[in-house]
Amino acid sequence: MLTRRYAFSWDFVGNIHDGRPNLGNNARIEVYRLFQYTMRDIVESRYGTAASEEIMRESGKLAGRKFCERFVGRRERFDDFVAAVQKALLDFGIGILRVESANYEASHFTLTVAEDLDCSGLPDMEHTVCHYDEGFLAGVLFAQTGTEFEVREVDCWCTGDRTCRFEVKPSVKALNSNS
Repeated sequence: MLTRRYAFSWDFVGNIHDGRPNLGNNARIEVYRLFQYTMRDIVESRYGTAASEEIMRESGKLAGRKFCERFVGRRERFDDFVAAVQKALLDFGIGILRVESANYEASHFTLTVAEDLDCSGLPDMEHTVCHYDEGFLAGVLFAQTGTEFEVREVDCWCTGDRTCRFEVKPSVKALNSNS
């Protein structure tokens, strides 16, 4: 049996008040991006671009689910859930979430995130970079619905857009389990 040292636990967040009595829970966005993009660099150099993007999605999915469970919770009405997620993302400085379109019967949504933590202000790279966010949004939605979603970024700050746009639909796995 594999022994894991780093299976996610909120214990890894620790007691910020005791551990950082002077600096608190604030850090600059450059530090967050330094962490994310150096990690991505190493993962990509070892496993390739496609694998690094999938690892970022899976990490984001776990984070989104845990974030939602701890800071949002489930809601009876989907609109109330979306409002709570929007507030939490604002409160934590993650981004400004909007629902651009929603087809509730098909569980298909177009979401935008402005002032995105991962990419807003980066140079044009001619490709999307918010793979972590794709997973994060999928994880948040899973925490509410129990359904696996496929989330793909279709517009990004790094493709010349000024907001990140995500297409959301049930994953093939979710569709097959409902058949």
